[in-house]
Amino acid sequence: MDVSSPPRYQRFSTRLGPVPLSGSELPPYTRRSSLIQPVAARRDATEHIFQLSEGKSKPWITLKVQSSAKSSKSLPTFFEKENITGQLELFAEKGDSIQSISATVTGRIITGANIEDSFVFLNQTLPIWSKSPDSPRVPSPSAGASSSKLLGHCVWPLSIPLPRAVNVPTGAGEIRAYRLPETFLERHTQVSVQYDLSVVVSRGKLRADNIIKTAFGYVPSTRPDAPSLLRQLVYQNGLPLPGPSSDPEGWKTLRTVPVRGVMFKSRRVEARCTMSIAQPTCYTRGSVIPCYMTLEGSESPVLDVLSAPSSIVVCLRRRVRFYNKSSSSRRDVAWNETVEDMGTAIWWPSSNARSDSLTRHLEGEIRLAKDLRPTSEMGHFSISYAVVLCPFEAANYTSEASVLLSEQVEIATMYAKGPKPHAYSPPAYDPIPRRNDEFHASLALNSFIHI
Repeated sequence: MDVSSPPRYQRFSTRLGPVPLSGSELPPYTRRSSLIQPVAARRDATEHIFQLSEGKSKPWITLKVQSSAKSSKSLPTFFEKENITGQLELFAEKGDSIQSISATVTGRIITGANIEDSFVFLNQTLPIWSKSPDSPRVPSPSAGASSSKLLGHCVWPLSIPLPRAVNVPTGAGEIRAYRLPETFLERHTQVSVQYDLSVVVSRGKLRADNIIKTAFGYVPSTRPDAPSLLRQLVYQNGLPLPGPSSDPEGWKTLRTVPVRGVMFKSRRVEARCTMSIAQPTCYTRGSVIPCYMTLEGSESPVLDVLSAPSSIVVCLRRRVRFYNKSSSSRRDVAWNETVEDMGTAIWWPSSNARSDSLTRHLEGEIRLAKDLRPTSEMGHFSISYAVVLCPFEAANYTSEASVLLSEQVEIATMYAKGPKPHAYSPPAYDPIPRRNDEFHASLALNSFIHI
């Protein structure tokens, strides 16, 4: 099953008390700037059933798993702090040679088809039953599971906690704690992160073990810090987003960079660009990255060309980096990287700052997909993001640069505490088509001719 685009999971609680609120279930933010904490109704879990028959007329072993997946046809899915809960049922015939039963949870980073291309960062085992009375057992209400031999219908309730972090050796030989990464599987990316739940029925040396195994999805709970108080107030009341000059705490203004290029293959032009992105620079998937840009120059026609919304190219660039020892005999080339743009900013003229003949102000935002993988790191594997200012693109204009600016950002799975961020791009907003860029360029050419 392809888990590169997971369904919108509903979250259920395996603990007593109110269900923890997910990012889409934040409480309302009142005008008194206080959070109301309603008691959330418990959601029903989705049940997944896995069975083994092995030539028998009916299944003799059944594993039932309760998860937060939207459908029983999807992979079982668990959020951070949720236990893997379920039930194991087994029908043991008289004289069955079962020695022990155990459940194992593993997390692996897979970079190839060979055994050495798999790095296990999570491996924990729960002993369910053993023939030896001195070995640990999961309590069972079944009479047939209380002795040194299983007999008849046996049932064991399961509850396996997942750790928030694991200790993993680094390349420098040190031990470091890493947060569990989200399940990661994409067709065009060589590396994957996979979690598995296995139940092993061991019969001793002379007979093969029986195994029920299923992959499952894991979703960490990461959230940004709260934005500035002014930005929270704006989100709460549905007001226009203030720019960097009005809310300096709500923005991170990046260094001013020169924008140099050639128009009409002969005319060298230059402007100055100052871009800001909302801070904190951690953003929830499914929301937006607010952006702001100021263009300054000595020639108004040049600014007209560069400030056309379709001329500005700002993207969210993802970098997946991993180490594959078997891909090369040389350590310095064994690192692999996959770089992909996951979204492009939409721009429009700013409504809270006035432009003049030598200055242009624009507002923008990058919309984040709901299934965007969060920022993560585990040993020699990482997913990182950056907001990148690329060369401007306009008709009859060529740039002399590759990347003008790059700023590291993080992607989280939950919303910050407080009101949810708003999208401000106009409804059904379409960037100005290229033919309008040609119109601006023609005006610029006429201006150059008359200078």
